[in-house]
Amino acid sequence: MQLIGQTSIDFLGRRKIFIALSAALLLAGIGSAVTKGGLKFGIDFKGGTLVYVKFRDAPDPERIRGVLQGKGLSVATLQPFQDSAEAHELKIDLDLAGDVVETSGKDQVIETLREIYPIGEGKLDFNNASPEALAQRLLSERTLRDAGHSSRDLASHAEAMVAWRDQAPRSGLLRDLAELSDVPGVPSSVVAAVPRVAEAGAFHIGGVEVVGPKIGAELQWQAIKATLFALAGMLVYIAFRFEWIYGVAAVIAVFHDVFITIGFFSLFDREIELTVVAALLTLVGYSMNDTIVIFDRVRENRAAVRKSSMTDLLNLSINQTLSRTVLTSGLTLVAVLCLLVLGGEVLRGFSFGLAVGVLVGTYSSIFIASPVLLWGQGLQTARAGGGRRRR
Repeated sequence: MQLIGQTSIDFLGRRKIFIALSAALLLAGIGSAVTKGGLKFGIDFKGGTLVYVKFRDAPDPERIRGVLQGKGLSVATLQPFQDSAEAHELKIDLDLAGDVVETSGKDQVIETLREIYPIGEGKLDFNNASPEALAQRLLSERTLRDAGHSSRDLASHAEAMVAWRDQAPRSGLLRDLAELSDVPGVPSSVVAAVPRVAEAGAFHIGGVEVVGPKIGAELQWQAIKATLFALAGMLVYIAFRFEWIYGVAAVIAVFHDVFITIGFFSLFDREIELTVVAALLTLVGYSMNDTIVIFDRVRENRAAVRKSSMTDLLNLSINQTLSRTVLTSGLTLVAVLCLLVLGGEVLRGFSFGLAVGVLVGTYSSIFIASPVLLWGQGLQTARAGGGRRRR
């Protein structure tokens, strides 16, 4: 049973409307990129230091930006994101000032945030402490030494408490050091000593990523090459399977999909990262497959219905495959939207690119690839007719 019964929609009769719509989307994306000074590349492509910070309470991004810039740090982006109702996280993207990475940026960010979120004088920030630093502070406690705790014991207890701190759902951020009483295997005397040497700070530095500008430029070029090689391979395949004009139509449609999807990243002010390139390559294959299904039906109908015009053959083929197109694209879109909503910030760019790409790719297979094929076939017919007249 088909999801959609047999239809007889004149898709090609409305091609001018949809080509105009595509032109408007392309111009909107280009205009957005131009007005914003170019596309917004992530650390993978432009280089820099990316620091993830988790806060106990909602942070003030603009205040943090001002203090960072006052320290001489060039802040490319400072983006809040929230993966749960209780977590307040900030992604700080610092530009690199040269080809050599002198520091990861973590120490500068901690020093800067410490001015906004100070802790007690002489105290250790437990939420950003290493096991070694905590063990040294505990070793300085005379009461623990008098109780017979050796340096090896304290190092083991410090490692256990820091590891427990970094586990979910805390993920590096304790709100109260009294929570340490839940750490298995740590004596109560050691837990009681922690507040005397340390304090639960207001933030925790999570992941730190560093990419040099040279590596970023190389990754940009490799991403472009990967996309172009994929398109060239598909063009050759379709030219052998059908005719060269079919391959040209399919590749033009895929270029249309890629450019519009990138335009949406600019319109929605989203970063283009390596995961986005993976989404674009997935989109290339998905859109091409959808187009080939229609073109394959065109070839079958061309052999069965010889007297029909190319316009009628294209309309017939699109209507015959419409149920399959809607069902496949609809189910794929449902899965991608679930990934977009539930996949978290790390997969947000990938899932956003796929969500836009599935919609645009399905649309282009009908309203871009088919009109281009019709136009190409018309040119071939006109040239053939002109050659016969000259002879």
